Amino acid sequence: MSQANRASATADFVILRYDLFIGGAWQPSASGARIDVSDPSTEDVISSVADATVEDGIKAVDAAAVAAKTWSATSPRKRSDILMRAFQLMTEKAEWLAELISRENGKALPDARGEVAYAAEFFRWYAEEGVRLNGEISVSPSGNNRIIVQYQPIGIAVLVTPWNFPAAMATRKIGPALAAGCTCILKPATETPLTAYAIAEILTEAGVPAGVVNVVTTSKSGPVIAAMLHDPRVRKLSFTGSTEVGRILLRQAADQVISCSMELGGNAPFLVFDDADIDAAVDGAMIAKMRNGGEACTAANRFYVQRGVLEAFTAKLAERMGAMKVGIGYDHSTQLGPLVNASSRDKVASLVQDAIARGAKIMTGGKAREGKGFFYEATVLTDVSADAAILNEEIFGPVAPVVAFETEEEGISLANQTEYGLVAYIYTKDLARGLRVSEQIESGMIALNRGLVSDAAAPFGGVKQSGLGREGSHHGLLEFTEAKYIATSW
Repeated sequence: MSQANRASATADFVILRYDLFIGGAWQPSASGARIDVSDPSTEDVISSVADATVEDGIKAVDAAAVAAKTWSATSPRKRSDILMRAFQLMTEKAEWLAELISRENGKALPDARGEVAYAAEFFRWYAEEGVRLNGEISVSPSGNNRIIVQYQPIGIAVLVTPWNFPAAMATRKIGPALAAGCTCILKPATETPLTAYAIAEILTEAGVPAGVVNVVTTSKSGPVIAAMLHDPRVRKLSFTGSTEVGRILLRQAADQVISCSMELGGNAPFLVFDDADIDAAVDGAMIAKMRNGGEACTAANRFYVQRGVLEAFTAKLAERMGAMKVGIGYDHSTQLGPLVNASSRDKVASLVQDAIARGAKIMTGGKAREGKGFFYEATVLTDVSADAAILNEEIFGPVAPVVAFETEEEGISLANQTEYGLVAYIYTKDLARGLRVSEQIESGMIALNRGLVSDAAAPFGGVKQSGLGREGSHHGLLEFTEAKYIATSW
């Protein structure tokens, strides 16, 4: 970390003070205001960051505009080399970054380590993919002309990321933006800004020129983002967050007809059929539900279990979740850290209480831990009523509501009873059934006999109210380009 931005060197993970990162330089906000960053495990303030104004947001756009022409003209190989160096640096600093993430986010160290590895992979993937942005040439059907297609950088991109994966959500957007030749402004969540600034320093060390990547934190997200989206120089918005906020940003982006990529909310079903390998299904459920403590848009939200294996699956799941060690995220023995803040913990508690009031039974857990920190026990609920809020809202916490179903058709129908469609999980030994059900579930991603779908090489995204466009894979690179068609003949 830059000593210029460290108020105290007594510990690597406390009292890091960051200004805004604009045009390759650290600078205070126009107002001089700051935002405290707290440790969810202890509720202690561990740092502060600059609180950007609208003026600061436009200043970041100015910096991105100055750097845009040179960066877009930089050779794909040079951009690739810089991204590969960023991958190497993230890998070298992996343990440091993991603890930093755990300190400001609360997640257990194994989850934080997994996130750092996943996040770094986007730099490696797009280092490789950026040199393969191939155009096209063909003969028109009439034979009168040639059709040439080039993929060019779309322009300045505003990248808005959430707190639950502060490293991976940043690199999943920055990687393709830089590989395509775009400059960008990253606006991370105020709960977890330290990781974003750490990545900015890594990119600078890797050789990213000044102004290509800018980072601004603000407690006034609405006005600052709106100002940037109404600047005609901005041509791309990539947002990860709630569907509610996504709708607002889409309306704002419409004024300048800005290209939008939206990775929004989820309500993932986890289907277990009678013929499933129950132990494998429980292993998968522990990943799909408990990765990041359940604070993930891909988290299994609703467990639909066929009647014949309901008792066996629920008992084993409750045993595994009940045995998880809850504690401070960066304690090496912790398996489940705190939720990110008090409102997240209280929402989870409210959803559980609503389900219980409607007849649900607690198999394990079911309450918040007393004392400092935003802890909630790993919880399994059975006999959950169809009208319980927990089946209709993102839980974003370590709670697994289980519902029985009878037939394949009923299971598919229950899975599709949501406005969301990000990911779904299916467990069955019958491959034909698995593929048949996969085709009928309304979801952008399917995990068939797997508890994890995330992969830098795969197109990540949803259908219905879960978003627009795809991140990762070659699709994610194309999101930051415009296809230019040239008609000619020879």
